[in-house]
Amino acid sequence: MPSLLRSCAIALLSAVIPLVATVPARAQNAGRAPLAAPAAPVATYADVADLADSARLVARVAVRGLARVPDARAAGLLPGTGRFLVRARTVALLSGDAELGESLRYLVDLPLDARGRPPALKKREVFVFARLVPGRPDELQLVARDAQLPWDAVTETRLRAILSELAAPGAPGGVSGVREIIHVPGTLAGEGETQIFFTTWDNSAASATVRHVPGQPPAWGVSFSELLADVGNPPRAETLAWYRLACFLPNAVPRGANHSEDPAARQQAENDYRMLLGELGACPRSRR
Repeated sequence: MPSLLRSCAIALLSAVIPLVATVPARAQNAGRAPLAAPAAPVATYADVADLADSARLVARVAVRGLARVPDARAAGLLPGTGRFLVRARTVALLSGDAELGESLRYLVDLPLDARGRPPALKKREVFVFARLVPGRPDELQLVARDAQLPWDAVTETRLRAILSELAAPGAPGGVSGVREIIHVPGTLAGEGETQIFFTTWDNSAASATVRHVPGQPPAWGVSFSELLADVGNPPRAETLAWYRLACFLPNAVPRGANHSEDPAARQQAENDYRMLLGELGACPRSRR
């Protein structure tokens, strides 16, 4: 086994996630049309957001070659996949402050076809999602064993929009569940308001409000701050606020979270939560 591949495979045994090695310096686009990876399911918004939200840096690279790591040295390998050492050329650094050079290499898990071969990625472009390895200035660690996405125009547009939202001041933080929900009836029949308070990854404020006005359909909105929700302007699909809710809220109100005063109010709160989930819609993912 070539010494480079042997050393990377051995290092992998002590790593939880595959390591990526890079060379510090500059990242430039060659100015020619990129070669997209072979036909494959286009990554969904959630696929891209999951990776981008976890990565300290995101880069677009052109693959120069692949060398397979023996399965016996590829800890945690999933069935139907292989681990590969990828040699690549940096095309562009899309986010992060790392100094990427023109040449780099990294380990990634790829799906295998019926003949045990990976996708034909040589001379194709991909996105990689990674973080720096402390004490190893020439290495990176992928945020997941498969944290590489084939380049295509749809994915690039989606990725750039997500990165812009993540970097914006006051960007919606991660939602992990429902902390409390309460419906307060109004003075008129059919009038009332439901407040839903979310638990978040960093204990920041996040809530939704569903408002009922007699003779009108329910209106709702969300807030990711201490300010009141913008009722009547719910988050649009495939935005960061939508992703935080649609992809992480539970399918039902957790036991003990409904603090409405009477059975009718509790039922209305449950109905409003189901309505909110229906308005958000599904959160499809294609990554395993």
